[in-house]
Amino acid sequence: NETMNEKKRLADHYDGVAPWLLWGPYLSERQWGTVREDYSPDGDAWGYFSHDQARSRTYKWGEDGLAGISDDKQRLCFALALWNGSDPILKERLFGLTNHEGNHGEDVKEYYFYLDNTPSHAYMKYLYKYPQGPFPYDELVRVNGDRPRTEPEYELLDTGIFADDRYFDVFVEYAKLAPDDILIRIRAANRGPESAEIHLMPNLWFRNTWQWGEPGEKPQLIASESGNYIRALHPSLGEYLLFVEGEAELLFTENETNTRRLYGEENGSPYVKDAYHEYLVGGRTEAVNPGCRGTKACVCGTYVVEPGKETEMRLRLVRSTGSETPQPFAGFEQVFQERIREADDFYASLTPASLGEDHARIIRQALSGMLWSKQYYYYDVETWLAERGSDPLRPPSKRKPAPRNQKWFHMVNSDIISMPDKWEYPWYAAWDLAFHTIVLKMVDPEFAKHQLDLMLRENYLHPNGQIPAYEWNFCDVNPPVHAWATQFNYRSELSSTGRGDREWLKHSYQKLLLNFTWWVNRKDPAGHNVFEGGFLGLDNIGVFDRSKPLPGGGYLDQADGTAWMALYCQNMLQLSLELAQGDPVYGEMAVKFFEHFLWIGAAMDRIGEHDDEMWDSQDGFFYDLLRLPDGTATRLKVRSLVGLLPLCATTVIPPELLENLDKLKNRARWFVKNRPELIANIQDPLKQGYEGRFMLSLLNESKLRKVLSRLLDEDEFFGPYGIRSISRYHEKHPYVIHMNGQEFRVDYLPGESDSAMFGGNSNWRGPVWLPMNVLILRALMYNYMYYGMDFVVECPTGSGNEMNLFQVAAEISRRLGNIFLRNDEGKRPVFGDAAKFQDDPHWRDHLLFYEYFHAETGMGLGAGHQTGWTGLVARLIQLFASIDDKKALEDWQSFLIRFENK
Repeated sequence: NETMNEKKRLADHYDGVAPWLLWGPYLSERQWGTVREDYSPDGDAWGYFSHDQARSRTYKWGEDGLAGISDDKQRLCFALALWNGSDPILKERLFGLTNHEGNHGEDVKEYYFYLDNTPSHAYMKYLYKYPQGPFPYDELVRVNGDRPRTEPEYELLDTGIFADDRYFDVFVEYAKLAPDDILIRIRAANRGPESAEIHLMPNLWFRNTWQWGEPGEKPQLIASESGNYIRALHPSLGEYLLFVEGEAELLFTENETNTRRLYGEENGSPYVKDAYHEYLVGGRTEAVNPGCRGTKACVCGTYVVEPGKETEMRLRLVRSTGSETPQPFAGFEQVFQERIREADDFYASLTPASLGEDHARIIRQALSGMLWSKQYYYYDVETWLAERGSDPLRPPSKRKPAPRNQKWFHMVNSDIISMPDKWEYPWYAAWDLAFHTIVLKMVDPEFAKHQLDLMLRENYLHPNGQIPAYEWNFCDVNPPVHAWATQFNYRSELSSTGRGDREWLKHSYQKLLLNFTWWVNRKDPAGHNVFEGGFLGLDNIGVFDRSKPLPGGGYLDQADGTAWMALYCQNMLQLSLELAQGDPVYGEMAVKFFEHFLWIGAAMDRIGEHDDEMWDSQDGFFYDLLRLPDGTATRLKVRSLVGLLPLCATTVIPPELLENLDKLKNRARWFVKNRPELIANIQDPLKQGYEGRFMLSLLNESKLRKVLSRLLDEDEFFGPYGIRSISRYHEKHPYVIHMNGQEFRVDYLPGESDSAMFGGNSNWRGPVWLPMNVLILRALMYNYMYYGMDFVVECPTGSGNEMNLFQVAAEISRRLGNIFLRNDEGKRPVFGDAAKFQDDPHWRDHLLFYEYFHAETGMGLGAGHQTGWTGLVARLIQLFASIDDKKALEDWQSFLIRFENK
C-alpha cells in the first residue's frame, strides 16, 4: 500500500489531479560564479560574483541555499542557515574553491549527503556536517593555491576541523501532508565531547524579481500578530504560512543588495540581504526590520546541545486557506512516520530480494541523490545578451569581446532540470542529461521523458538543429546520445506498460532529425562520412585540445566522433522501425539511416591496408587520424576510449520489427549487393544471428575479438573497478608527438589530471567513468544477443578463463559496484584512505557519488555529488541481481529485455 501511495502521488500529478511536484529540492547549491550572474566585461564568471559577495548581493537568475526547497518557478524559497558562534560569517550556502583557486579546478569544500528522497518529494532527507570551530575558509584557499596539480586536493578533513568529533550532524527532513503542505524537521546532533552552541536559522524568502522590472506587485513576508508564524504573500503563488513550533525569534529584511558593503554606495533600503549576518555576527540590532516585514525572513533558534545529544526544530509551510490553523503541529510525527515507511517500501520495491543491505543502500542513496539534484533553471538569453549590448539583428561589435552564447538569442529556459551536480555543475549538460534519464526512468518515467523533451523544444534546440551543450558555451559539441536515450525510454515504457508514447516519440523524432542533419552538415568537414566535434565530452583525453585549432593547421578525423555518429544512425534506425510499426512511411527513413551507417563504417576502414584510416590492423584498435595541410596523415596511437567507442556503435534489430516492411528489406538487400565494399570490413548487416536477429556493428567478429582482447586485458583497460578510460599500457609507454617545435604527450593518469586543459577539473586519461562503462556494457549485451552463449573470450585476457559476453558484462558491473561496497577489510574504495569515512559509524554509510574514480584504487575524484550519471551504478546493481547466471544462459533473451527495457 505504501508503495502504491507514492506511485499514486506521481499519477495524480501527471494526470492533473494534484500538483505533488509543485514543491521540491529545486534550489541550487551555488548560484554565485555562474555564467547567468556574470556581467563582467571579460567573461570571468568566477571572479565577477564570488562566494564572499553572495551573502550581500542579490541574484537575478536564481537562488541558492543549504538543504533548500522552492516552488517550481522558484518564487518562494526555503533553506537552512547556521551559526556556531565562532564562524566569521553565517553558514547560508556551501563554500568551495573557484576554478582558479583549486589545484584541480573548482571544488566544493563541505560534507553534505543526500540521504533520502522519493520521486514526488513527499519525503526528503539531507545531512550537513557543521564544524563547531571557526570554518577554515582562508586556509582552504591558501593551501590548495600553493599545491601543484601533481598533489592531491587539500580537503576540509585535512584541516583538523573535525578533530575529537567537534561538529554537529544537522539533519533536514521534509514530509508533505499535501502538495502545498510541507512539514519540516531540523535536528542538530552534537558529536563532540563538550556542550556546544548552535543557531538554527531556517530562511524563507522571495527570489528578487521586482528590481529587474518583472510585472506584478512586490511580494511580502509579514509576521503574524501572535508571532508564531510568517505570512508569505505572492501575486501569482498566493499566500503561504510558515509556522514554527515553540519559542523562536523572527527576523525580517529585504532580499536586496548591500551596495554600501560591496561598492561603497548608499543602500536603497536600510534592510538588505546580509542583515542576519550583521545582526548575529556583527551585533547590529538595527540591521533587521523592527516592523517585522520584508521579502526575506528568518526563524532564529539558539541552542546549547550537550555532548551526544541533539536538539530539534519543527516547522510547517502550508498554503493559506483563509481560516485559522489552531493546531498546526498536530499529527506531525505520524505524518513523518508514514512518509518514511512509504519511502522504505518504495525503495524495497526497486531492490531485488537477493541483494543485501549494503547493495540496497547504494541503490537508495544513488537514486535519492538523483532526485535531490533537480533544480529550477532560469535563463532568458536574449534579455541577458541585450544587457550586454548584443542585438540579434545587428553584427557584433569588433571593439569588444563578444559575449558568451551570442548565437542563442532564441533560448528561454525556465524549467525544473536534472543537474549533474548542484554545486560543481549547477547547469544542465545535454549529454549528462541523456544518461540521467536512464536512471530517472527507474523512479519517475514521465520526468525522464520530460527531460529529453526539453532539450528538443524550440526554446532550447537551436534553429539550425544543434542541441545546447551547457551555459559556459552552448555551441560546444556534446556527444549525440539523445536519440539513444529516447529509444531507451520509449522501449522501457512499452515493455513495462504494454504501450509506448508514440506522440512523444514522433515529436522527438522530428527534432532529432534536425539535430542529425546539423551533425552531417557541420561536423563532416570534407563530406567523407568522417566526423569531428570539439572535445566531444571526453575533455582532455586526446593529444591536443580538440576545441581549439590544431598546431600546424591540421585537423582530426576522430574515431570517437565518427563512432558517435555511427551509433546515432543506429539509434535513428531503431526509432524509425518503432514508428514504422504504425506508419510504413517511417520505413523509408529507416533505409536512409541504414545506408548512412554503412557509409560511415566503410570510411573508418576501407578495403585494403591504408595508413590514412582509423583502424590499425596490426594493433587491432581504432585511432584518431591527424591530417596535415601537406596531405599526409598520421595515426595518433593513443589507446583510449576514443578507440573503444566503435565497439559501442552496436545495435541488434529483432526480425519481428521487419516483418511488414518488405520495401525496406528489399532496398537493404539491393544496396548491400550493389555496394559490397561498404560491408567488407564491418559486420554483415544482412547475416542473421541467434534467433534470426540482425546486427549493425562497426566490428566484425575478427575485429571484435581483437578489441575485446585489449578491453579485457588487466594491463590495459580492464581495471579492478571497471574499464579504464586510457590503457595502462601508456603508464610505461607514453604517447609523444612533436609538432612545430612543441611536444604533445599523453600519459596514463589513473587519478587527477596534471593538465589545465578544460580547466583541469576532470580527467579522462585513465580513471573510470560510469557513463562510458554503461555504453560498453550495452555493446557487450547486444553482441551477446546476436552471437549467443557459444561466443566466448578469455576474461581477463591471458587468464585461460573463458566467459560468454553476458558473463563478461556481469563481471564489469560487479567491479563497478565494488567501488561503493565494503570490501573484505570493511573499507569502501570510493572513500580512499579517508579514515573518518572508512571507520566512523556517523560517516561510513553516507555515500558520495563522484564524477569519476581512480582506476587502481576506486577512490572517488572530481565533483563529489555528480550522482547524475554516476547514479547509473544503481541500475547496474539492480539489473544484474535480477537474474542469475544459469537463468541468463537458459533464457538470456528475457534478460536482454530487462537490460534494455526494465
